Amino acid sequence: MPPDDKHPEDMLPEDMLPEGQAPAEPALVLPEFHRPVTLGTIGQGGHSGRRLVLEATPAECAALAARFDILGLDRLTATLELTPEEKGTVRVAGRLVASLTQACVVSLAPVHQSIDEPVACRLLPPGRAPADGPDDLDEIESPDGIADLGEVVAELLALALDPYPRAPAAVLPEGFGGAVSGGFAALAALRRKI
Repeated sequence: MPPDDKHPEDMLPEDMLPEGQAPAEPALVLPEFHRPVTLGTIGQGGHSGRRLVLEATPAECAALAARFDILGLDRLTATLELTPEEKGTVRVAGRLVASLTQACVVSLAPVHQSIDEPVACRLLPPGRAPADGPDDLDEIESPDGIADLGEVVAELLALALDPYPRAPAAVLPEGFGGAVSGGFAALAALRRKI
């Protein structure tokens, strides 16, 4: 029963529970492309590493397309070489290949994009903080010694998306692009004088 001084729209879900009932624990939500790998198993048994091929199912492609707000993701594959390094880190190298469709920023027409990008990063064991130098590999923390390589690949895909996809025949409407106006017009005029 809601307290008299609160309106139902101002209440939190736990305020609406019957007296004495605790709120349920939130369900664990896994990423759309979940591929966990235990760091401690890489390089065991006399092997120098592991080769993995991660391929998204049609359902995972649809979920990733919704997440990234693109029209469609037809294919997502990553071929990865995992190599153990000293102090428990694991180097990941390989390629990400994807085929997708985005909406043109001008006309909203479908624009096909093929992605073929290198993958290079380092997985860190628990308790190790990432380095942040400009020449360092991207370092990914692995809580409990488990890395989700599917999520790593999904984030790399997001970074590879064309931020301004444009259909070949798309033309900007009159007044957009071209002439500089406002405060930048004065800077453009000054630049022409120099």
